[in-house]
Amino acid sequence: MRIMRNEAQGTDKRVIKLMDDMFRFADELGPFKIVYVYEPSVDLKAVLVVDNIARGPALGGIRIAPDVSTEECFRLARAMTFKNAAADLPYGGGKIVMYGDPQMPQEKKSQMLRALASALRYMEEYIFAPDMGTDEVCMACIKDEIGRVVGLPREVGGIPLDEVGATGWGLAQATEVALQYCDFELKGARVVVQGFGAVGKHAARFLTQRGAVLVGVSDSHGAAHNPKGLDVDTLIRLKKEGKSVLDYPGGKKLDIDAVIAIPCDIWIPAARPDVINESNVHLLNTKLIIEGANIPITERAEKILYEAGILYVPDFIANAGGVICAASEYQGANQCTAFGSIEEKVRNNTVQVLEAAKTKGILPREAAVQLAVKRVKGAMGYRRWSLFSSAPGFV
Repeated sequence: MRIMRNEAQGTDKRVIKLMDDMFRFADELGPFKIVYVYEPSVDLKAVLVVDNIARGPALGGIRIAPDVSTEECFRLARAMTFKNAAADLPYGGGKIVMYGDPQMPQEKKSQMLRALASALRYMEEYIFAPDMGTDEVCMACIKDEIGRVVGLPREVGGIPLDEVGATGWGLAQATEVALQYCDFELKGARVVVQGFGAVGKHAARFLTQRGAVLVGVSDSHGAAHNPKGLDVDTLIRLKKEGKSVLDYPGGKKLDIDAVIAIPCDIWIPAARPDVINESNVHLLNTKLIIEGANIPITERAEKILYEAGILYVPDFIANAGGVICAASEYQGANQCTAFGSIEEKVRNNTVQVLEAAKTKGILPREAAVQLAVKRVKGAMGYRRWSLFSSAPGFV
């Protein structure tokens, strides 16, 4: 295992802190590398975690937020290891978190991303992809710098994940399968989406096209609720204009956290990690949860849901549509082929996980992890060296 840094100098205390961070997260699967990037000329501070590369180079997105951390990056990278393995893709798991405001001017964001790509030019174990705060325009900057990227604009041969709604398409597939284990149908089902962004808006679009009714939605400014239904097209138009769901002309305006308690049949978290935890899980008033974000619910909260009889589909099973689409793009496939692959893989994996949970009497999360770990360890068995064979050191 190796930590790489591009700082010119560092004190012994800082080195020890970095080492402590690295080994605090280590287990039999990874992480393979933790990379800290610092470029003061563009105010760039970022962390890359390459978690596991047994199945292939790590594929994972770049997340921008002011309050990210090495721990969050590792947890997200591990989720990508599981997600890629569960989807049976020839890729490992990795993630980058970049400190900053995701709403910063595009010019500044592009400068930071170009600097990031340049710093990681020779990190061939990692393939760049979009995530919260980054999109196909950002990926085009990285392609121009180093070329090792997915989620590109159509104009340069990509399948723009956010534009086509690849992750939302996968969430719709997972929902339809999960309903086979519920006592209600999709038609007329009340849906609440927490986080009406690139993932949430498309999940709402695909589900309402199949007869569901969107009754609640939130973004970073607040929430809107109408038990008779919200118009998805109007909400999408408002977001495209740079407005908030609070600007929706109908329905009741609520505080951002109130979205948790809106009565519904299907609740979709599609924002940040750990939005549902032990302190607020009791507020949920739903029958089914489809995890659109990465690690949106703590493990303890998931156990509480299970004990309460509320079914959930874990994140790296339900939201794998984006990475499946990205992998298809990297292999030269078109959008039609990518969407067909998403439908097949997400549906099959959802069935496997929910069937295993039902027959074994275990949590869906436990069933999903068992599925992914089995595939990762199977690949690790064919490696000449263990993932921890790299000599410790700093570059």
